[in-house]
Amino acid sequence: MSRLALAALLLALSYSPVLARDGLVRTEGSRIVAPDGTTLAIKGISLGNWLMPEGYMFKFEKAKAPRQIYGAFERLLGRDRAAAFWREYREHYVTEADLAFIKSVGFNTVRVPLHWALFMTEDGRMEGEGWSLLERVVGWARANGLYVIPDLHAAPGGQTGINHDDGPGYPLMFYVPRHRAATVALWREIARRFAGDPTILGYDLLNEPIAPYHDTATLNARLEPFYREIAAAVRAVDPGRLLILAGGQWSSTFDMFGPPFAENLVYTYHSFWASTRRDSIQRHLNFAARHNVPLFLGETGELTDEWNQAFRELHERHGVGWSFWTYKNLDTSSTIVSIPRPEGWNELVAFADGRTREKPPAVLVERAVRQYLDGIRLARGEVRWSYLRSLGLRGAP
Repeated sequence: MSRLALAALLLALSYSPVLARDGLVRTEGSRIVAPDGTTLAIKGISLGNWLMPEGYMFKFEKAKAPRQIYGAFERLLGRDRAAAFWREYREHYVTEADLAFIKSVGFNTVRVPLHWALFMTEDGRMEGEGWSLLERVVGWARANGLYVIPDLHAAPGGQTGINHDDGPGYPLMFYVPRHRAATVALWREIARRFAGDPTILGYDLLNEPIAPYHDTATLNARLEPFYREIAAAVRAVDPGRLLILAGGQWSSTFDMFGPPFAENLVYTYHSFWASTRRDSIQRHLNFAARHNVPLFLGETGELTDEWNQAFRELHERHGVGWSFWTYKNLDTSSTIVSIPRPEGWNELVAFADGRTREKPPAVLVERAVRQYLDGIRLARGEVRWSYLRSLGLRGAP
């Protein structure tokens, strides 16, 4: 079969009546299409820091990677108390009330960052507390009419080369066969468990792969072939599922990609603090036009309300859906729900970051941790209504 004939066949499959009837979100050319055939304009928010903790969202400056954060709380609380902290934290950071609120203000999608170690063991067994938590949030999303995008934020071995993949500071997943195999196996299991579930919008296969300062000539060439491998594993158990492919250099470029290798692919990029003029996204628009594929702004935000509005409107003018970062954060205006800063939290941060050697008094630690765990509940947080208005969503009632 010629390449032209193959391309025509793939295009025909993307419009297949079977796919149109299966209730899954799909693509048609440059559009993301809802099961009823209408264009789906993604208006999403990421549930950052829940199943994938990041140091800056605790105000840590040195304890940035998840393993460093876990270590800091273990030094502060002791092993057993720290384990209890994380159980309560994951129980209450995202609840059914949060999903209902997210829907009520006008979002239609939640993007859920995942850490591989909550879902599988070092020796490859598919077990961990992450499964029940992910299944629960998908159930809440379904009940509230929201889509879910599971996002592999931390793959085995690390895919980014920076702290938020919990790797060694180098994207070893692209070099070590067992890490690649574990990543493929994890996605296959996620797909198996959620096969055919229309609540799942699509799978965001790798968050921000390949730092710009590593061996990009070697690693960029490995990215699309690896996506092909994951796609084959996913589609073997969840056929027709939309797959979201992040560009390299922390999701900033698609230069390493050719034409789409399968149907129902969406290409995602992340952009923070960029120009709000068209030139800041022109290279992405060019890629989409060249290959007739949909784009998705997977992460953005963390600046001012004015910037949020201008950047969002830029993307909406060009038909690009978005997911802002992030839903909850500690004591900040650039989030949807701001968690109150506990009394004495600065002392905990100084110890966690190693700026002070002496552990804060136990009574201070317990009080601050208790206040934090209370503060992560939606009812205790401060809703930033102006942030919501900047996203074109519902402001204060």
